[in-house]
Amino acid sequence: MQHIVLSTIEEIKVYSDPYRIQIMNTFRKQGRPSTVKEVADLMGEVPAKVHYHVKKLEKIGLLTLVSTREINGIIAKYYEPFEGEIHLHHEDEGDSPLKQVFQSETLKLLNEMYEQSRERFMKQASQGDRMFISDMTLYATNEEAEQLFKDITKLCEPYFTDNKKQDGQEEFRLFSSLSKQLEDEPDSKTEVKPSKKRKSSSKPKS
Repeated sequence: MQHIVLSTIEEIKVYSDPYRIQIMNTFRKQGRPSTVKEVADLMGEVPAKVHYHVKKLEKIGLLTLVSTREINGIIAKYYEPFEGEIHLHHEDEGDSPLKQVFQSETLKLLNEMYEQSRERFMKQASQGDRMFISDMTLYATNEEAEQLFKDITKLCEPYFTDNKKQDGQEEFRLFSSLSKQLEDEPDSKTEVKPSKKRKSSSKPKS
């Protein structure tokens, strides 16, 4: 799978903007290369406004111009969103001011991604749609955890939009995170009463 490394503060700022994340999601929903006007129409926005942000995303490789077509004397440009892994990495060591700013922007990006996923999940839950939820405690080395995340991503590859949406298919969003339990967090095992069995997954009725 392809991946992009965002390693500068400017790159993180470009990607962490909530409006640009919305633009990226709209391109992905199309399931095919799309023009700025098509995306702007779906968002209910002015094409010129969306175009400004599209150029920013194109500059850091998250959108790619894949083709052009002349329509009524106007050159229509078709962009495709990046569908690989996005890595965040900064070269500065220690607690330098630049690294602190980088970390701040990274947290801003992660917060926005989690918030959009939460809003999408709660909206779907309120509509009574079918969802798949999993909350599990795992034990692994750092290397095993990294390999597990790669395996999960690879398992999802056949369902990426590169393969195009087929008849009968619906769009699903998988938001996954794998994080260590912090030292000041209570042990998950101590939170479970002996008389009750903890459920690790659930499938709300559609």
